[in-house]
Amino acid sequence: MTLEPDAAKIREMVARLREGVKRVIVGKDRVIDSAIVALLCRGHILVEDVPGIGKTTLSKALAQSLGCSFKRIQFTPDLMPTDILGVNFFNQKTSEFEFRPGPIFAQVVLADEINRATPRTQAALLEAMQERQATIDGVSIALPEPFVVIATQNPVEMEGTFPLPEAQLDRFMVNVEIGYPSPEEESDILLRFEEDSLPPDVDPVTSADELRTMQRAVSRVRVDDVVRGYVVSILRSTRGHEGLSLGASPRAGLALYKASQAAAAIDGRGFVTPDDVKAMAVRVLAHRLVLTSGSRLRGRTTAQTVEQVLSSTPVPIERRQA
Repeated sequence: MTLEPDAAKIREMVARLREGVKRVIVGKDRVIDSAIVALLCRGHILVEDVPGIGKTTLSKALAQSLGCSFKRIQFTPDLMPTDILGVNFFNQKTSEFEFRPGPIFAQVVLADEINRATPRTQAALLEAMQERQATIDGVSIALPEPFVVIATQNPVEMEGTFPLPEAQLDRFMVNVEIGYPSPEEESDILLRFEEDSLPPDVDPVTSADELRTMQRAVSRVRVDDVVRGYVVSILRSTRGHEGLSLGASPRAGLALYKASQAAAAIDGRGFVTPDDVKAMAVRVLAHRLVLTSGSRLRGRTTAQTVEQVLSSTPVPIERRQA
């Protein structure tokens, strides 16, 4: 198959990113690809799983592979918004106020254990994630490009945590769960890190400029009218679903649309198919939906609900691509 020029370049860069991350992450191809999809769409990533699975390791490996400026914020109950955004202080030597930027002014920001901070501190990220700017003392300051937040949280240990509100969750393009390794992968982990428990640093395999170029290329991936209609049908089905009290927002629909473009590009195509949409639907939509109390009592999950929506939504017949 002959790849289109943009798709070929994207696929080559993605291969380099995969190789870099796999220096410290064993297996988990689907998880890595989901994170790369978000990066190509200028989206943010929520990594949710139990301790010791590799959430922080994956996040750091992605940041190091990108060759972008990187800051890590360890979220704790006593973290203040100024600890994230920065603060204006009076410089006695110059007799003037100066701005000391916080860690949010980096191209890749790791928000580790984000649900351990108070809602007020969590809200400090809202403007940054959506508007790509931060407002300090009434002055808005643009954030660097590219800008991506990679947040981690533990869904099991709830004591001393503050669950992310729907408005915050809606800012994350994808939610990925790493999961336990297979027996073969776990054996590989033991062998690979038997001499050093700390994962090695990852050398940059791309640059901020190349990533921005690839992000623009992804936006040019073609989406046929019938595929766009398929996305709309999925969104509308979630809004009327009996098991959901909150369906997918227009922002969620735009995220699914863009993620499908990135999935097609990663696969080496310059056009989106319904399979691309189906492949990304759970990862993009599930964390944004809210179950009814009856659904929760029956033990259902939002991921299962999205799968149900996909199975009941007619898949359009694809047109032959030119």
